[in-house]
Amino acid sequence: MTSLPAEAFEELLNDFEDLLLSGVRRPRAVPQAPPSPPLPGEFPAAETLAALAEAIEGCRLCPLGSGRTRAVPGEGVSRPLVLAVGEGPGQEEDLSGRPFVGPAGQYLDKWLSSVGLSRKTNCYIANTVKCRPPGNRDPVPEETQACLPYLNRQLDLLKPRFILALGRVSGQLLSGENVSLSRLRGRLLSYRGFPLLVTYHPSGVLRNPDEYRPLVWEDLKRLRDLLRSAPEAGKTGEGGE
Repeated sequence: MTSLPAEAFEELLNDFEDLLLSGVRRPRAVPQAPPSPPLPGEFPAAETLAALAEAIEGCRLCPLGSGRTRAVPGEGVSRPLVLAVGEGPGQEEDLSGRPFVGPAGQYLDKWLSSVGLSRKTNCYIANTVKCRPPGNRDPVPEETQACLPYLNRQLDLLKPRFILALGRVSGQLLSGENVSLSRLRGRLLSYRGFPLLVTYHPSGVLRNPDEYRPLVWEDLKRLRDLLRSAPEAGKTGEGGE
């Protein structure tokens, strides 16, 4: 004999009870199925940065989530001129839950300040992955792809005028080009319709300032000039998605 689904069996019991007690079947609200849990690689479409940060802090989509001290969603203003995207949190970021707070972060703040930018007034700072890779190694593709929906949602909410990718990992991920950092920088690219510039990571410049600092200054001046001439967000350049 074919068994009834649980919902149909419950409805029959309710009808039988109604007929016994009053002889009349009472109308009942249609039961609502509970929402399905997110599938791997998905997360609820957060409506605010705070809700998105909460989702990130509870994330376990890749092994980095189980080894972190704190997740590092991002920091800055809600309508930035520039979204700066690094590679991944380091030790100090993992302990504080804030991006770019160590020596590289202090250096980045000086970079931004030199062209009139600041995470306190007109920038937002994030990373390709929101949890620290062990030993501060580069994030691997499986980790960046697991975390990419969070960065995409940040873009949707922030709507920056420009994205500034810091370092090879973020530059390759956002440009979609598996080429050297020296070939990525100096070009106006695009990611999801947002203009994208790529430059060196502050930690790499700290290790070799004589070689890379003049190049970063060129990139920052170009960003400044582009911001002055592009008042609208979402302009598409070359390359990227």
